[in-house]
Amino acid sequence: MFSLFQVSGATRASFPVKTHVEVRTNTQVCTWTQPLRILHSHHQSKVLKFLIQLNVYAERNWKNNFPNCGGQRQSPINIITRKVKHDPKLTSFIFDGHEKVFNMSVENHGHSVAFYCGQPKSVRLRGGGLPATYKAVQFHLHWGENDGQGSEHSVDGERYPMELHIVHIKEKYGSLGDALNDSTGVAVTSGQNKQLDRVIEALGKVRYEGELLFKITCCFLFFISLSIQLSNKLSYHRYLGSLTTPGCDQAVVWTVFQQTLPISKKQLLFGTEKPMTGVFRPVQNLNGRVVYTSVPAHSLCVLPNLIALFLCLFCVFGQQRSFH
Repeated sequence: MFSLFQVSGATRASFPVKTHVEVRTNTQVCTWTQPLRILHSHHQSKVLKFLIQLNVYAERNWKNNFPNCGGQRQSPINIITRKVKHDPKLTSFIFDGHEKVFNMSVENHGHSVAFYCGQPKSVRLRGGGLPATYKAVQFHLHWGENDGQGSEHSVDGERYPMELHIVHIKEKYGSLGDALNDSTGVAVTSGQNKQLDRVIEALGKVRYEGELLFKITCCFLFFISLSIQLSNKLSYHRYLGSLTTPGCDQAVVWTVFQQTLPISKKQLLFGTEKPMTGVFRPVQNLNGRVVYTSVPAHSLCVLPNLIALFLCLFCVFGQQRSFH
């Protein structure tokens, strides 16, 4: 039986980028390294697509190579709204500078596409029970092949076609790597509106793992503004979990917002036309964990039958070296 052990890309200032794939069988280990330009051929791109999909389909075997992936605090989860508990200490968030426009770089990691901010000091996040002020450094997406799947989290069994995470680090740190040495160094948020077209266009230009696009103009506000219009206070759920990609570090305080943001079917079609789809992890067992909410139970509601971008935030407490 085949199991995918690793798919990784090494990006440098000069091209070509090389992609390394390691596949393990019961009797041997096979490695495959090719320059990015070769991966653009029809045959090689199909092989890479198969290997990436194998990594997702073999998610149940991740724990064989990454023990944390079999732990008791894994993410994502299905949130059952009738079982959540109200916590009055979960306050509202303050977004500072998210309306500013920046040049960003875009990179395909094989299991997600990340957008990196060139001026993180200008985009800050505080409140929401966070222990410090954080600055935004990047955002990335998870999506599926149709409008019935794609988000990593689900609410009362309902999944959404896309989920987006905006990664913030503590203001005092110079890089994500520095922040990850702090037990409360990282926080993440997400959202969407019409400017999502710019993001969708960029996704189409980084179709293969390791591809890098420089200087797209973008800002963080369009992922947040509509949700603020929907409610004077962003309502959210809170639970203790993990990263959703190997090594699945159980070091995350998740904040899952109740508000979902609309995305058109036309925008959603980008996922079915690209070689990388289904880039999300299945829901994991709750294993006795408690999910809290920022609003009383009588205020909870889920918007039904919407094509929506799932709105999330999480804080990370641990040593993980990458966010995708």
